[in-house]
Amino acid sequence: MLHKQWFNIMPTAGVGVLFAISVVTSFQSQAESVYYRTNSSQSSNLPSKVYYPSAQRGAQHESIVTVTNAKTGAHVVLGGTVKPYREVTLTAQMPGRVEFIAGSEGDWFDEGQILVAIDDDDVMAQRHQAVADLYGRTSSLKDARAQYSREFWAPQALQQQQQTAPSMGYFPSMFEKFMGFGGGGPSSVGNYYNGLNPWVVRDVDLYSQGTHVDQAQSGIFGARSRVDEIDARLRDTRGISPFEGVVVEKLAEVGDTVQPGQALLRFADTRYLQLKVDVPARLVSALSEDMIVPAKLDVGDTYIDVRVARIFPMADSQRHTVVVKFDLPSGVPGGPGMYAEVMIPDVNTPITDMPKIPKSAVIRRGSLPAVFVLNHEGLAEMRLVRLGDEIDNEYIAVLSGVLPGEQIFAFPSPRIRSGDRPDLSR
Repeated sequence: MLHKQWFNIMPTAGVGVLFAISVVTSFQSQAESVYYRTNSSQSSNLPSKVYYPSAQRGAQHESIVTVTNAKTGAHVVLGGTVKPYREVTLTAQMPGRVEFIAGSEGDWFDEGQILVAIDDDDVMAQRHQAVADLYGRTSSLKDARAQYSREFWAPQALQQQQQTAPSMGYFPSMFEKFMGFGGGGPSSVGNYYNGLNPWVVRDVDLYSQGTHVDQAQSGIFGARSRVDEIDARLRDTRGISPFEGVVVEKLAEVGDTVQPGQALLRFADTRYLQLKVDVPARLVSALSEDMIVPAKLDVGDTYIDVRVARIFPMADSQRHTVVVKFDLPSGVPGGPGMYAEVMIPDVNTPITDMPKIPKSAVIRRGSLPAVFVLNHEGLAEMRLVRLGDEIDNEYIAVLSGVLPGEQIFAFPSPRIRSGDRPDLSR
């Protein structure tokens, strides 16, 4: 009936209208998405769908369906905010002037790219000074090692002994060594070393040179640590992207003078989204990780199935709510910051059998919901109904107005009236 009216009004555009309807039907039939986060093989098999608002389904007008029973329980609709799965705020770690900001809001960057940079002239000057000190200490180490080698191969004590006691030769006799230990004997060797054996003096000099080598090495380690410290401060002057994502918000501009802790840039991975909801503590027991619950986005009333991703272990002491994060299917419309509603089952309400009807069957006459029922005479009869909670994305519970087994119009025509006899032959 509706197709004939369209062809009478727009006879040349009939083919285009049918093509548009077929495109919408095909798009809805393929509106299945997979979650990006999978914790187990069992949860990966769970279906996840995105249900977009229905367009005019002309081919389904006046189709008759039978009211059936459904086991339903009360649920609570809670609002939440869509957030990126990962989001960071880059802050200034060093005081200075912003000299570089990469891109603008919405620009995509790979992991490891520089997003923001602060002037580092002062830090670079300190690094040059530290490197110069490192070079000087390296030279001191080389000199200390050379002195140690000379003392090891040509001891100063033995050379002085040879110069002051020529009659003894290079190797003194046993008697001269003995007299050297006495300190105060007639030997000139003992008098020169104040009673010390020249080999003992040689060991002391060698130990002293070794101490100079150790001190030089310690100085090099300290200088290198200073250079590493300055390099870390240089890295703090650069904001690096920790993962792939987009610039969500710029909080500074090139030329701004910033202080440590001041926010510069917000960066997020918007490919994967989560819904953050504050759930009352009495309802948390009905949720478990990987559980699927229905939700509705504030973008064209889009219905989706969301998965419980994380239940925080502690409730807020003031509001008595628990933060719960839900994974959204990939490819959902909208983006971070938008409003969404999730339906949490209420375990305190018993499950009952209630009639359910398609949402498309409900029409509004003023502010009252109504449906068209096919009575025993085969005529359309408008009947006011009292609606209950939504069962899922397609059906809604009815508290009163229709009974299970009655036949209703699933897609009533806008021109249908009580007493009309529908054409069921189509």
